[in-house]
Amino acid sequence: MNLEQLNNLIFEGEGLTVEFKRKVSSPEKIARAMIAFANTHGGVLIFGIDDDGSVVGVDSEKEEVDLIFQAARQHCYPPIEPKIEIFELNGKDVIVATIEQSQDKPHRLVSSNGDAGKVFIRLGSQNVVASEEMIKLMKLENDNQPLRIMIGEKERRLLNYLDNFKKITVKEFSKLVKISEDEASDILVNLVRVGILKINITGGGDYFTLV
Repeated sequence: MNLEQLNNLIFEGEGLTVEFKRKVSSPEKIARAMIAFANTHGGVLIFGIDDDGSVVGVDSEKEEVDLIFQAARQHCYPPIEPKIEIFELNGKDVIVATIEQSQDKPHRLVSSNGDAGKVFIRLGSQNVVASEEMIKLMKLENDNQPLRIMIGEKERRLLNYLDNFKKITVKEFSKLVKISEDEASDILVNLVRVGILKINITGGGDYFTLV
């Protein structure tokens, strides 16, 4: 990244692949953003920039870089390796951490007690907890084995429902065909994988629609 590219990112503001941090706060909070970027399309964390895009700078360049690496290596599982660059803007130091989209999804947040728990993804400019269905899809992203599915009575009822009502949740599908939510989830995920359905992420409960 060069200075012109950095200025353009700051001018455009926060979004799917850009997040501003006024300062390096707790490593766990930094890790959430890194995990969300790694699990989605990658992104850039810019430290020393306020939410409105104004340059405030970082206090201690070395200490803050150390905290960023601590977040990436100790609070992300699998660990994430950000690319760190330091720029001077308006006489103040700004740290840029670039996170590539990962081939090792899903990454999870490791809490202070060492437990690997929540999976975060990026939704607009927010880091949200991934649903179980999104986690399943991430795990299967690099599965190159051909997938065959049978369109049986459950799937036909699902497709007829979507023709009429346009969207459905795991719980609604489970009730519709009287199966467990686990089985309903697996069917919906497989239909996403073969390109029949699309998963729509809301941050408050995902739903499925026809492609």
